[in-house]
Amino acid sequence: MARERENLFNNIDWTLVILYLVLVLMGWLNIYAAVYNEDHKSILDLSQSYGKQMLWIVSSLFVALVILLTDARFFSIFAYAIYGLTILSLIAVLSVGSVVSGSKSWFDIGGFRLQPAEFAKFATNLAIARFFSTQNINVKDFKTRFIPLVLLGLPALLILLQNDTGSALVYMSFVLVLYRMGLSGNFLLAGVLIVVVALSTLMVGHLNVIIGLTVAAGLLFAFMKRSRKNIINLVALLLLGIGFAFSVEYVMDNVLIEHQRTRINVLLGKELDLKGAGYNVHQSKIAIGSGGFSGKGFLNGTQTKYNFVPEQSTDFIFCTVGEEWGFLGALVVITLFIVFLIRIVNNAERQRSTFSKMYGYGVASILFFHFAVNIGMTIGLVPVIGIPLPFFSYGGSSLWAFTILVFIFIKLDANRNALF
Repeated sequence: MARERENLFNNIDWTLVILYLVLVLMGWLNIYAAVYNEDHKSILDLSQSYGKQMLWIVSSLFVALVILLTDARFFSIFAYAIYGLTILSLIAVLSVGSVVSGSKSWFDIGGFRLQPAEFAKFATNLAIARFFSTQNINVKDFKTRFIPLVLLGLPALLILLQNDTGSALVYMSFVLVLYRMGLSGNFLLAGVLIVVVALSTLMVGHLNVIIGLTVAAGLLFAFMKRSRKNIINLVALLLLGIGFAFSVEYVMDNVLIEHQRTRINVLLGKELDLKGAGYNVHQSKIAIGSGGFSGKGFLNGTQTKYNFVPEQSTDFIFCTVGEEWGFLGALVVITLFIVFLIRIVNNAERQRSTFSKMYGYGVASILFFHFAVNIGMTIGLVPVIGIPLPFFSYGGSSLWAFTILVFIFIKLDANRNALF
């Protein structure tokens, strides 16, 4: 037993562990800066958010150690069971959960809150990896496409019912895992075209988009091989594009609620609304821009100190980085995340087990989505959808969930020559 543990700790990718610790420490310092209170200067003060975050960090390290000491086969064998338990928790929170910021997605446990939606991400990743590892799978088969969509769609739907759109959108990131398994690049191209048509419709209206699609179809018809199959496919795509353009405008006008429409219009530059839906992003950009090249210095951020940016210790934590540490600090944080993600992808590639490989790609996809969208929304590149920056944003649920997500892969990687 002692020899097994020695081999385990020799095989652990300590680079990933160190990167994780550095990101968590930087996150803690920025939470301290974001909600700093002159009357509670100690970073260990448990009455403040930064003191509570310290407890979450210590407990997360304990969870990480437990994962490292657990038999790696446990995560493969019980993947579906873990997934099932999280689905039950997502259902339960709809009945007995607490409403926080408009989302009924929290369990109140003593003085702490837990959000099952955060834990559902790593559980779904386990289930997807388990599915792809249990048989010789061809992603062109209907079964191979349908079952992963069910595994992804069920938690996403339950989270949407909690009114937590941001967490539900994270499941879109799993398309990268499916692509790694051999899903045709045409699906990714179709996704890009859908986004282009949707944005164009919102910007210039469905009539102009329909004219543009018709002109594009005419040009393709002029240069393509005019077989019956190609003509039918072209007409079908044109009709689908036209129908989608109409649906985008319908959803915008009749399905989305007013503040959601306003957020999208603000992002697209169609509305300003600096005192309403655009307030957070406007103040966020001021805070980040005011940091200049090297920042104002630790605890010297005026936008931060006077609470101009709402939710600055959670969804908008990157504002603190930009204001107090400037361009250099923001560059360091972004570089650390990129190195972290590249390391995970490289480690995923060296796995002998399909389960470990697919789980690793899922880890990278989830973290990348959170990283890109969170920073993107603080600088006005994507809509504000309310998802945390991994390891930085205040909150025990997110820190625990990201820790479990990452350390399961670190454990699997330590047993990379095994088959699960």
